Amino acid sequence: MAMTKEQIVADIESGATALGIEYGSTRIKAVLVASDNEPIAIGAFDWENSLVDGYWTYSEDEIFAGLAAAYAACKANVAEKYGVTLKKVGALGISAMMHGYLPFDAEGNLLVPFRTWRNTTTTQAAHELSELFAFHTPERWSVSHIYQAVLGGEEHVDKIDFFTTLAGFAHWRLTGEKVLSIGDASGMFPIDSTTHDYDAAMLAKFDELVASKGVAWKVEDLLPKIMVAGECAGHLTAEGAKLLDVDGDLEPGCPVCPPEGDAGTGMIATNSIAPRTGNVSAGTSVFSMIVLEHALKDATIPEIDLVTTPVGDPVAMVHCNNCTSDINGWVNLLCDFASLMGADVNKGDAFVKLFNAALDGDKDAGGLVSIPFISGETVMGVQTGYPMVLRGQNSKFSIANFMRMNIMAAFGALAAGNEVLRAEGVKIDKLYGHGGIFKTPKVAQSLLAAALEAPVTVMATAGEGGAWGQAVAAAYMAWHEEGESLADYLNNKVFADMEGTTLEPDPADVEGYRAFLATFKKANEAEKAAERAFA
Repeated sequence: MAMTKEQIVADIESGATALGIEYGSTRIKAVLVASDNEPIAIGAFDWENSLVDGYWTYSEDEIFAGLAAAYAACKANVAEKYGVTLKKVGALGISAMMHGYLPFDAEGNLLVPFRTWRNTTTTQAAHELSELFAFHTPERWSVSHIYQAVLGGEEHVDKIDFFTTLAGFAHWRLTGEKVLSIGDASGMFPIDSTTHDYDAAMLAKFDELVASKGVAWKVEDLLPKIMVAGECAGHLTAEGAKLLDVDGDLEPGCPVCPPEGDAGTGMIATNSIAPRTGNVSAGTSVFSMIVLEHALKDATIPEIDLVTTPVGDPVAMVHCNNCTSDINGWVNLLCDFASLMGADVNKGDAFVKLFNAALDGDKDAGGLVSIPFISGETVMGVQTGYPMVLRGQNSKFSIANFMRMNIMAAFGALAAGNEVLRAEGVKIDKLYGHGGIFKTPKVAQSLLAAALEAPVTVMATAGEGGAWGQAVAAAYMAWHEEGESLADYLNNKVFADMEGTTLEPDPADVEGYRAFLATFKKANEAEKAAERAFA
């Protein structure tokens, strides 16, 4: 049963609330939840990365101006809805997009502007480290960034005293603690899930490597301390409270949970923390996170990034750069055609009708196939995207098959990556899908179930995304019962009454998707040829 306004006001005034703030790539969002974990107020600040001196970055000033702006908007939302001033919160958590590079000297000065996950300047470092560790080390990981700085002989390297992620940086400024959730830390340096710490053998190998290049420090002395969900990672200092609330109303002292990455908060927000569960986030890009029962035997698979949940369990991540952009382009074109013919078409209605038409298509999309790569797609070995549609002479070229093809292709690279996981014996009991592609009921959901050959659940509400997930993580830290796991807390106190729809993979859809995926892989060779031709 939903809380009354009077109950919510009582929670706000007594501090029985939790606040989650997440730095996304285009928006910083703050979500305040009441004692029932339901969002009661939100605030946001829009921002954009900039390309400065060859690196994608956000300025240090904007990192904290945006933090204060998002909090101010949330505080204003509280005042508008409940007529009270937000003066204290019971628990707090900061999360952010993972990876990237923020190095500091011994005085706490940022040595170079923040280098985000988006930078692809670390190819040499990532390749060398993957070979050194016998462990797939992506370009966007923090260790790839710091080693690339070593390889480049950058002046700041000898001055590094500490390096961290964006979430770790903001948490440090709010609490004074140089810590990180194990989930976010797993995007900095490889993790040993049995010790819940950085992999000791890989630390030693890295230290030996950089020492041979004249570096005096050891990387384990520079990395944040690792913590797991449920632990207290410090308290909001007086300086931190002023950083958040420039009006000075916010009281310091509340406990703060470990700073988390956006993958971890996505797992919390979709209740996919337990082994053999996972989530698929589908938008401009798409990625799946599958919680493993045990670490993969082969850690070198280039399609698979190995990270962890917020409690340290191993996770296989398949990250693809392309998903819905090509669909959006085709729907825009069809709407333009309708307008040319004198029809007044609402774009939202067009999406619904076109998506539903896909259900009437042939299971394999009638032999049609598209490569929807607006940008490069590492999973498929493509560096530069050239979207294309291919069809054989006997293909059935109808609007139903065309739309089914587009939706199936949006999950094509993801399906190829997860096919590798199935070959490794990874089992999936349930997947949670979230993102705009699932707005039309059952269409993309059923095709994703076929693509990944696993049941897919779409919740009736996605909460408020990662910021809500981190608010829940803060609430778990502050109020979980002794011995209560994060998975149990989510099942019993967050998602117990939340409605959702689960679709099992239809055998005929699975068979059709397998045929489509085989064609998709062949078409990808044409994509590579186009890349060579247009280079």
